[in-house]
Amino acid sequence: MTNRKKLVAGNWKMNGSLDANEALVLGILPEADGAVDVSVFCPFPYLGQLQRLLKGAGVQFGAQDMSAHLSGAYTGEVSVAMLKEFGVSQVIVGHSERRTYHAESSDIVAKKASLAIQNGVTPIVCLGETLGQREAGQVESVIASQLDPVIAECSKFVSDGVWNLVIAYEPVWAIGTGVTASPEQAQEVHAMIRQRLQAMLGEALAQSTRILYGGSVKPGNAAEIFAKVDIDGGLIGGAALSSDDFSGIIRAARG
Repeated sequence: MTNRKKLVAGNWKMNGSLDANEALVLGILPEADGAVDVSVFCPFPYLGQLQRLLKGAGVQFGAQDMSAHLSGAYTGEVSVAMLKEFGVSQVIVGHSERRTYHAESSDIVAKKASLAIQNGVTPIVCLGETLGQREAGQVESVIASQLDPVIAECSKFVSDGVWNLVIAYEPVWAIGTGVTASPEQAQEVHAMIRQRLQAMLGEALAQSTRILYGGSVKPGNAAEIFAKVDIDGGLIGGAALSSDDFSGIIRAARG
């Protein structure tokens, strides 16, 4: 099995201020010792601030979304080229809030992921089911409908069993609700995703791809979640807004 390095990624969503951001970043820097990859994802207006604060530091930073277009008459959108000017190395695409509130289809998400890879930015592609879909026994079909377009668009970038892409499984029913999928429930879906990658793109790619869990991860439950064989870290929401909580999650990933 490939030795996949844990990644702890903090999604600030639409939160932050210049003062709060600086305090938060400075609070987590002592935990960035290289044993675990650490990233933070801020709102667009703060990218310049993070570029300054994190210069030469062991924490990467990224954007919470990007346009599916390179440039043009798309008012309010931000291109991958613009993100790169601020030193962005990663971008979240397909977060459930984008899918729900902005009607983003899986095909659009796949196009964004492909465009990011082509421009040297790592997409973190979010997948996940609603509570209704889970209760209806549709988890596998929903995950497949979200993952397969990404595979179709991005498989051409696989080289020697590796691609510049991360997957995040985020059960919609566990985001911001305080309800967390049990480690066993999360592992089951992570294994399902890895098995699908293996069936479609081969064992090497399946074993090299990092799959994060997102859904009410906290310092108190992180270690148990991250101990599962197919869980390679977390995409953290609410707890990423507290340097103490986020640092605790990083320590849990370090083991």
